[in-house]
Amino acid sequence: MRDYKLRNIAIIAHVDHGKTTLVDYMLKQTGTFRDNQNMGTRILDSNDLEREKGITILAKNVSVRYKDVKINIVDTPGHSDFGGEVERTLMMVDGVLLLVDAAEGPLPQTKFVLRKALELDLRPIVVINKIDRKDARPAEVLNEIYDLFISLGANDQQIDFPVIYTIAKQGIAKYSLDHESHDLSPLFETILKQIPEPPADAGSLNELSCQPFQMLVMNIEYNDYIGRLGIGRIFRGTIRDGAPMHVVHKDGKVEEARITKIYTFEGLKRNEAVEASAGEIIALAGMEDVDIGETICDPADVRPLPFVNIEEPTLSMNFVVNNSPFAGKEGKYVTTRNLAERLMRELRANVSLRVEPGDTPDVFKVSGRGELHLAILIETMRREGYEFQVGKPQVIYKTIAGEIQEPVEQVIIDVPDEYVGTVIDNLSRRKGEMKNLSPSHGNTRLEFIVPARGLIGFRTEFLTQTKGTGILHHNFHGYEPYKGEIEGRIKGAVVALETGTAVAYAMWKLGERMTFFIEPGTQVYAGMIVGENAREDVIVANVCKTKHLTNMRASTADEAIRLEAPVLMTVEKAIEWINEDEYVEFTPKSVRLRKTILDHDERYKARKRTAVG
Repeated sequence: MRDYKLRNIAIIAHVDHGKTTLVDYMLKQTGTFRDNQNMGTRILDSNDLEREKGITILAKNVSVRYKDVKINIVDTPGHSDFGGEVERTLMMVDGVLLLVDAAEGPLPQTKFVLRKALELDLRPIVVINKIDRKDARPAEVLNEIYDLFISLGANDQQIDFPVIYTIAKQGIAKYSLDHESHDLSPLFETILKQIPEPPADAGSLNELSCQPFQMLVMNIEYNDYIGRLGIGRIFRGTIRDGAPMHVVHKDGKVEEARITKIYTFEGLKRNEAVEASAGEIIALAGMEDVDIGETICDPADVRPLPFVNIEEPTLSMNFVVNNSPFAGKEGKYVTTRNLAERLMRELRANVSLRVEPGDTPDVFKVSGRGELHLAILIETMRREGYEFQVGKPQVIYKTIAGEIQEPVEQVIIDVPDEYVGTVIDNLSRRKGEMKNLSPSHGNTRLEFIVPARGLIGFRTEFLTQTKGTGILHHNFHGYEPYKGEIEGRIKGAVVALETGTAVAYAMWKLGERMTFFIEPGTQVYAGMIVGENAREDVIVANVCKTKHLTNMRASTADEAIRLEAPVLMTVEKAIEWINEDEYVEFTPKSVRLRKTILDHDERYKARKRTAVG
């Protein structure tokens, strides 16, 4: 039985409201690091992709010691596409810190994560962050937070939440706006006072520690030396190193196991422990087949714990084995078996993902919570050495009461006043329905309900139309009746005529009518998409054509060839841009767009057959 006091909390918020920055200072001010130890910023965003994109993708477990209390902290993602990470990790805690930006106020993901926390009856502490912003409006934001709690059906105890004001990037917390403070002590004191010690409502610690052991696995990690680690919260009982246990799998199968290592979280590290008791968050080794949502329990009482219902995916893409002429030149894993094994392995930790067989053996239908959710998987696989292709994202329809319904998103946009008309026109063409318009000091906040398929490709257009000044947030809203056809891409593809090396001379001749996706010297193949036509027609162009040599001096011989800078495709841009008859080919080194049918004659015949049909 543990000999220290304990609190378990999660930090939840919309993306970029300051969760990870706040955790940085919680770690620093509780002596987790030496005074001369430089850990940088956003310490918990240790994943390369998290640092590059500036967002949290995976939930992380850390702990701090304040006075005589150990506080386990779960840092959760703020982007709606990674809501599955939030949903399952909330089951490990007894309370939440709800962070809200003092200028932006509650946004779509704020509503999503708060609803999940209230459903689990977690104690909330509201933290209004970034009160030092010039456009901060903390009083108005607090009223909006009260309105949000009421709209989500919070009970009297939940709505009577304490409020802390913070400047996370300076490590300052205040009880009120005029309170003098130089550190996070007000926040820590509020956590100790407001968040119950586990297991407060389920019986005394002595009683629970003496009951048969029961733990729900919420996360999975892998260690090269000790193998698979199941991370979760102990709901009852005490576990000791070397103890025999049973794993209750999702299909009801019970498997014997023996605990080889017990780890508790101390700061950013995992410390090996001899035993752990009810309420603690731990990692266990010794079970190679344990998965998220499964129960580890004492052989004396083999009963599974209920797992949270994860919301269903709304978007799917076909992952296809790479069959382009350049297949196998840049990647390490290129076969159907390699692709299948990698996707099955992803399912074990990515609870929001679904993988199904496609129409042919080399196609897999992968479904997720949004474009970014799938784009992160694609980028991760590329970096691991995989080569594959993906098709255009498709929304997942449902038939409800005999009616076809589609997923719709709540979209909130902050944009300078001069671009409001352009943005409204664009979303209206995508079947968006405007719910609110709020002007404020030269900017306007727009709120729309838009079909999820209408948002495919919207972000790139939006950033172009607003010259990068607009801010876009969206979150899954629900299912509504099918909204009708939405206009697709209005610009055609420029397709390479032959295989070879792109030449500046040929591209210069074609440059007036198109925007290129490649640079001179790029290796291309017949059927590969090398650019975008200014019109909707598909153009087949020879970008490998060289200048013929003659013994005559041309009048333009000494002119330098100047090309417009190409639009180099990222993962997100590429999957937004393609149509149904196109693929994106991903390798560790390249992102290539191509037609599904590479041969020009075959493609022409297929188009005629479709037109006749």
